[in-house]
Amino acid sequence: MTQYLYQARNERQELFQGVVEAASEDLAVEALFDKGLTVVSLKKEVEGLKLSFLKKKVTRKDVVVFARQMSVMISANLPIVPALRIISQQLEKPVFKEIITEVADEVEGGSKLSQALSKHTQAFSNFFISMIKSGETSGKLDEVLQYLANQEEKDYDLVSKIKGAMIYPTVIISGMVILGTAMMIFVIPKLTEMLLSAGVKLPFTTRLLIFTSNMFRDYWWLIIIVVGIIIFVVRTSIKKGVGAIAWDAAKMKLPIFGILFQKIYIVRFSRSLATLVMGGLPLTAALKIVSEIVGNRAYRDLIDQTVKEVEDGNSIAVIFSGSKLFPKLVSQMLAVGEKTGRIDEILGKIADFYQREIENMVANMTSLIEPVIMIVIGVAVGVMVSAIMLPMYQLANQF
Repeated sequence: MTQYLYQARNERQELFQGVVEAASEDLAVEALFDKGLTVVSLKKEVEGLKLSFLKKKVTRKDVVVFARQMSVMISANLPIVPALRIISQQLEKPVFKEIITEVADEVEGGSKLSQALSKHTQAFSNFFISMIKSGETSGKLDEVLQYLANQEEKDYDLVSKIKGAMIYPTVIISGMVILGTAMMIFVIPKLTEMLLSAGVKLPFTTRLLIFTSNMFRDYWWLIIIVVGIIIFVVRTSIKKGVGAIAWDAAKMKLPIFGILFQKIYIVRFSRSLATLVMGGLPLTAALKIVSEIVGNRAYRDLIDQTVKEVEDGNSIAVIFSGSKLFPKLVSQMLAVGEKTGRIDEILGKIADFYQREIENMVANMTSLIEPVIMIVIGVAVGVMVSAIMLPMYQLANQF
C-alpha cells in the first residue's frame, strides 16, 4: 500500500487534507470519493517520509476538548455520528478534522466508537480507547466521557504547570550559554591578547580560560558535532533497551527531582486506575493498561507483578507495601479501598493528594530557582573576571 497526501473538498466545499493509503492513485481517489470528498490534489508520499509534522499535531488538549464536547452531546441524547460530524466541522486543525471525519465514517458504517478510535493511535491513547470501550459496554458512555475529560484535563493541567515552571530557568540557562559562547569567541581573545604578549606568568584559571576560548574560536564546528552526536546517542539509548531501563532508574535517584518524578508517577497511576475501574473494567485488565501508560519501567514491572498477585486472589496492596516506589500511605489506603469496595474513590483521593504535593513542590522549586541561578551567574562572572584581572594586576606591579 502506498500513502498519498491529498487535499479534498466535501459537499459544503470545506477543504480537508491528510493521508490516504491505497494501491494506486485511482483507488485513492475512489476511496476519498466514497467518503464524500472530491479530490483537489493528490501527491504520492516520498519514500521514508512519514509526514510526522502532520501526525504529531494532535495534542492532549485537543483530545480533552473532544472528550468534553462528545460528553455534552451524548448526554443531550444526540446520536454519536451527528455529534462527531458537528465536532469535525468546528475543528481548525486539518489532521484532527480528518481523523474525526474518518471516525464518523467508520461508526456510520457499523463500527463501534472504540473500534473506530483504535485506528488512530497517533491521537488517542490505549487508555482513552479502553475507557470508551468500557462506556459502551456499561451503557454509560456520556458519564465515562465526562469523567474521562475531567481526568485528562487534570493531567494536562499538571503537565502544563510543570512545563511552565521550567520555562524561566530554561530561558535563563540558554541565555547564559549563548552569552558565554559569544564572550569566549569574541571578547576573551582580545582581553587575553595583551597578557600573552607581555609574557606574564599566568595562573591556572587564566590558562584554562584561554584554552577554552581557543577551543570555542577554532573548533566551534567540532564542538557542535560532538554535542549533536552526544544528544542523539543519549536520546536514542534512553528510548529502548538497557539504556531506557537505566534512565528510568536514574530519574528516581535524582536529588529533589527524583521525589517529583515519583509523585508524578503515583498521580498518573492512581488517576488512570481510578478512571478505568470507575468505567467498569476489571481490576486486572485496568492494571495491565495502567502498566503501559505510567511512563516508567520500574513502575511497570511492579504493576505487572501486582497483576499476578490479584489474579491469584491476593490484595493489590501486597506488592506495593514492600516497594520503595510507593509510600506506605498508598498501600494502606489501597488496602482500605479494597475492604470497603470503594477503591476507585480511594485512588481518586490519592491522586488529588499527590497532585497538590506536586503543585506545592513545583511552586517552591520555582521560588528557589531564581536565587540559585543568580548565584551560579555570580560565581561564573567572578571566576572569569578574576582570571583576567589577576594577571593584569600582577603586570601592573612589575612597573
